[in-house]
Amino acid sequence: MDYQLTDSIAQICIDDGKANALNHEFIDAMNASLDKAEQEAKAVVIVGRDGMFSAGFDLKALAKGGQQAADLLDKGMALVTRMYGFPMPVISACEGHAIGMGAFILMASDNRIGADAEYTVNLPETAIGMPFTPVLMSLIKDRISSAYQTIAVIQSKKFTPAQAVEAGFLDQIVEKDQLLTSAMSLAQELIKLPAAYYKTNKLDLRSEKLQIMQDSLK
Repeated sequence: MDYQLTDSIAQICIDDGKANALNHEFIDAMNASLDKAEQEAKAVVIVGRDGMFSAGFDLKALAKGGQQAADLLDKGMALVTRMYGFPMPVISACEGHAIGMGAFILMASDNRIGADAEYTVNLPETAIGMPFTPVLMSLIKDRISSAYQTIAVIQSKKFTPAQAVEAGFLDQIVEKDQLLTSAMSLAQELIKLPAAYYKTNKLDLRSEKLQIMQDSLK
């Protein structure tokens, strides 16, 4: 995971050369990057790589079971809860598959920009036999359009970028070569807003969902 600070904007690039799966190392590195951003940045831009934003939890790690798997689930829930209540703008730039927790990282971000490319966004939990936690269900109810919740959540439909905008996973799509520029430009606009009121109004707007999410964390 790469961290760069440019003009008060923390750019966090997630690229392990594979699926960008959430394991203990991924979550620890993301939290360390967010810690750094909280100290020195005014906004955060999260970027995946060409073809892959994140494939979600490391299913091999979860399949091992035991305390490590339980801890991984807990850490994942805490991460997206932290992102959802992060005290500054969080923008995700998606140019590849966002699956499971990858899609929830999008939902936990304030703004989600996708590249106009060939990839899908989906929640495979039903298809792979997993329930949604209170944290995840809170994000779904806040970000996913009610008209799409059945097919997205219960039926594990895969969405193209354009469909993902309609469903609520993404806010807009741009040409692939303009993705990072668009995300950084939006961040520059957002940091012009009074930071204290951005934080206050964000937390007030999301207070009910955040309370449910935080109460469910161990």
